[in-house]
Amino acid sequence: MTWHDVLVVVLIMAVAAGIIPVLAGLVQYVLVPVHAVRNHLGKAGPYLPRVVVVVPAWNEGAVLGASLERLMRLQYPPDRLRVYVVDDASTDDTPEVVLGKAEQYPGRIVHLRRAQGGQGKAHTLNHGIEQALADDWMQALLIMDADVIYRPDSLRRMTRHLADPEVGAVTAFIREGSGKPGTVSRFIGYEYVTAQAAARRAQNVLGAMACLAGGAQLHSRANLEAVGGRIDTSTLAEDTFTTFLTQLDERRVVFEPAAVVLAEEPDSVDALWKQRLRWARGNVQITRRFSDVWFRRPFSARGAGHRLSGLTFGAIWFSIYLLPVAMTAAALGLVLLYFVDREVARHTFEAFWWVAVITYVFITVCTLLLDRETARRSWLQGLLFPGIGSLVVMLAAWVPGLWEERVPDLLGIEVSSLSIEVMTLIFYSWSLIAMLGAWVIRAVERLPAGRWPSRVLLYVLGFGPMLCAITIDAYVKQWRGASAQWDKTVKTGRVVG
Repeated sequence: MTWHDVLVVVLIMAVAAGIIPVLAGLVQYVLVPVHAVRNHLGKAGPYLPRVVVVVPAWNEGAVLGASLERLMRLQYPPDRLRVYVVDDASTDDTPEVVLGKAEQYPGRIVHLRRAQGGQGKAHTLNHGIEQALADDWMQALLIMDADVIYRPDSLRRMTRHLADPEVGAVTAFIREGSGKPGTVSRFIGYEYVTAQAAARRAQNVLGAMACLAGGAQLHSRANLEAVGGRIDTSTLAEDTFTTFLTQLDERRVVFEPAAVVLAEEPDSVDALWKQRLRWARGNVQITRRFSDVWFRRPFSARGAGHRLSGLTFGAIWFSIYLLPVAMTAAALGLVLLYFVDREVARHTFEAFWWVAVITYVFITVCTLLLDRETARRSWLQGLLFPGIGSLVVMLAAWVPGLWEERVPDLLGIEVSSLSIEVMTLIFYSWSLIAMLGAWVIRAVERLPAGRWPSRVLLYVLGFGPMLCAITIDAYVKQWRGASAQWDKTVKTGRVVG
């Protein structure tokens, strides 16, 4: 084998690295239908434990009243539900809102005021959890966000899983519920179906859950005490940390898709970036903190009795965690391969994007069918999730010569060989171009009158590539040791339940 052949093989392997996350996503969706026959409902049963709801709140006056009112209207015995609102030294009318509701529902809503605020969500939660564990009344504890709206039957659908003593925690489906969602919110709504309604069904099947939704975490008292009676404060992903600890202690974490919780999500690129940067940095921290778990079963004593160390779950986790790396490797591999062997590069490009086309069609159709309510609101964002640019590249792989010959012939345009080369290199490197373009979208949005141009760019470059760009930003900030603070996402009360 010559050096030329070796180089070609290496570059093809680089491109193949980009296919792995695509296939991992496909595997998750193949598992979704299995959830109909392999789920936890067989071990669930009517169970209505005494539940304490802990609501962390810092300047949530605009949204807290509606959330508390809906909690009071849950289809759950009133004498078995108490709400502790932990006021993190708010400077708005949050105390007045809570005290007003506490007077309206005496004994059911409790206002807990922290004298010192600003330490982050985990510290605020721990204040409430400490109070809840101080007496024997509480049998289960629900952690939620101040802005979310629980549908009437959601809590009892979650508690039924705690009838099984092997279950330590249950989470719900967080659905974007803004009354008039904008472009970014609609993209998030579609993404939540993929990341929750689909992915967590698959994780139920695998028996390994990646994360309890931050706004919907139901813990049994036994589980809460077993994980230390408090939430971890050393990471930006306290919900994921607790999810892993629960499973490492050999208790199940279950996703209940029929329990729907509505939330208001960011509708600006900048707000989205700040939120997801926190989440992505948290995942970097979690990946390192649990380095002795990945792919170790059965060789790690710590891994006995859970499935976090399984090959499939690990592949799914790292496919998401390293997705930007894989996409960059694929793009650079194709570009370099173009200069080494153009014929091999063309076939590799077509094979790579053919896999992407099949996966895109399958996942998009399944997602839109999985949650019809979100599909009605976000069908366009679902179709354009990878970006118009990626769809153009998919067509280039699906119909060779389409953009270089067929379209120009149809329009009567002559395309030079240089233009074809430039077009080819753009196609080959598009995944990298789209990720880098996310910074441009954010910069444009910050300009005067930049909102609409930024939305056009978002449709062209894609929401998926933007999430990859945010993950890259998280890598860099974590490597540089940048300040890891909990940035609050501002909510305005747009949820309509």
